[in-house]
Amino acid sequence: MLFRQVALVASAILPLSFAQVSNDFESGWDQSAWPIYAPDCNQGGTVALDSTTAHSGKNSMKVTSPGGYCGHIFFGTTKVPTGDLYVKVWLKATKALTASHVSFITMSDSSQAAGKHLRIGGQNSILMYNRETDDATLPDLSPQGTATSKALTAGTWECFEYHIGTDGSIETWLNSQAIAGLTTANNPNANGWGTSSRPKITAVYFGWESYGGDTNTFWYDDIAIGSTRVGCGGSSPTSVPASSAPGSTMVTSVKPTSTSSAPSATTTAAATVPLYGQCGGNGWTGGTVCLSGTCKSNGEWYSQCVP
Repeated sequence: MLFRQVALVASAILPLSFAQVSNDFESGWDQSAWPIYAPDCNQGGTVALDSTTAHSGKNSMKVTSPGGYCGHIFFGTTKVPTGDLYVKVWLKATKALTASHVSFITMSDSSQAAGKHLRIGGQNSILMYNRETDDATLPDLSPQGTATSKALTAGTWECFEYHIGTDGSIETWLNSQAIAGLTTANNPNANGWGTSSRPKITAVYFGWESYGGDTNTFWYDDIAIGSTRVGCGGSSPTSVPASSAPGSTMVTSVKPTSTSSAPSATTTAAATVPLYGQCGGNGWTGGTVCLSGTCKSNGEWYSQCVP
């Protein structure tokens, strides 16, 4: 009994940097603790507590987007450590990542500017980080950099983990295996990322954001956010088709709104490019004319339409 009292007192006085937030959503979706996040606009994205597929138990969180920047939608939490940040999430995507730039995790980053984000998603069909203020990517989107990352497998639950250190260091794991291209230490393909960035993450959100019109559905389960790595729990990834299990879905969506901050139009490769879409780069075969804004180069391998 005395040990239990000491543990409770110790946990009460520990700083926030030692806190951990986790959720398997078996008790439902507490929207006050895990609210929807759709900055600027939302035109049709939905977040759902879903019982048709899960990594463990019966429930997971389902995010569906119609594509385009304003089709974005996320859910997440502001309860994050003030020091080292470790995040683990089991996720499943309906479609594999494509050549287009997308994000499935976005983090509010006060080190950049108000309303700016450190993003995790994909481009060139591989996983990557993206810093919103200067559009830098980790790894560099050269053939060499692309080869050092990994791809998500469609229709399969996979364990995704990452660590952001107070010194700006980044480590990333997929199914407990380190991804060399998504690590800042000794990475020859991180020239565009640089070494001066010191992210200060104030919130972590899970969902979907597309800058070139890609649509997708993601499921998220067994999320853990804390100041130490918890690992994947010894579970191996399993493939579970979304329609394989009967169940019900409770859908919550944001009422569509409009804004001038970004269009939601989708385009073909030969058409003009929406705001925040890719418009150039070595080997790029898609559109090069921006619907609005200008095409800004971010190195040899990537250019983007920006305001």
